[in-house]
Amino acid sequence: MTPTLVPHHPARDWAEIQERMLVPLYEAVYDRLGVGAGSRVLGLGCGSGLALLIAAGRGARVTGADRDHARVALARERLPRVRIAGSGVPEGGPYDVITAFHGTARVVGGLAAATRLAEPGAAVVLAGWGPAERCATASVLRVAARLTDWRPMERARLEDAVAAAGLRAAGSGRVSCPFGYADRDSAVRGLLSTGEFDAAIEATDPDQVEKELLEALEPFARPDGTVWMANDFRYVIARVAA
Repeated sequence: MTPTLVPHHPARDWAEIQERMLVPLYEAVYDRLGVGAGSRVLGLGCGSGLALLIAAGRGARVTGADRDHARVALARERLPRVRIAGSGVPEGGPYDVITAFHGTARVVGGLAAATRLAEPGAAVVLAGWGPAERCATASVLRVAARLTDWRPMERARLEDAVAAAGLRAAGSGRVSCPFGYADRDSAVRGLLSTGEFDAAIEATDPDQVEKELLEALEPFARPDGTVWMANDFRYVIARVAA
C-alpha cells in the first residue's frame, strides 16, 4: 500500500482528530481529584487546550503551558481569557492540581519547576500509555521504536519521573481510551500528530514512516473503512509535601 501523501498539519490534526481520544483520561482524573469550582489547575504540555477547557467547564481556574507554538495558538483560540504560556512554566498559582497528561520528556523536564508553584498538598498527575498488552496501538508504535531508540512513557517511567521531581507517588489509575478514526488517512494524521513518530520522521524518509504506519494499521481497519484500536492509559498521582 502506498502512502496517502495528504498534507499534514500536526497541531490542527491533534486538535481536530486525536485530542478527543483522551477525554476519558481527563475526565477520570478530574473526577478522582474533585476538580471543580475553586480548583486551580496548571496544565503542562496542554496542547490545544481541550483538557483545560474541560476543567474550566467544571468551574476550575486554569492556566496552561506548551512548547508547541501552533498548539498554543489553537488553545488561545479556545480559551481567549486563559493564560497559556508558549515556553517554560508560567508564573502564578498557587495551584492545587498540576497535570502532565502527555508525558513527553520535555513536559516531564518541567515538572520539578512547576511544583514550586503548587500549594502544599497539591496533586501532581503524570499520564502515559498503559501496558502494551492492553494497548492495541502498541503494535503501531513499534514503527517508531524500530526506526529510532524511541520508547513510550510507560508505567515504570511514570514513577521514575515523579521521583525525579522530588515527589512520591500517592496513587494511580488506568483508563480505557479507545482510538477510533473515520478512515486510514485520519488515523495516520491523528497518530502522527501525537509526536510519537517525530524522531522517526527526522531519522528517515517521512513517506516511509507513513507507509509503515498504514501497513501497521491494516489489522485494525474495519470493513466500512473505519479504524478502531482499544487502549488503556495509566496515570500516577503524587502530592506536594505539606
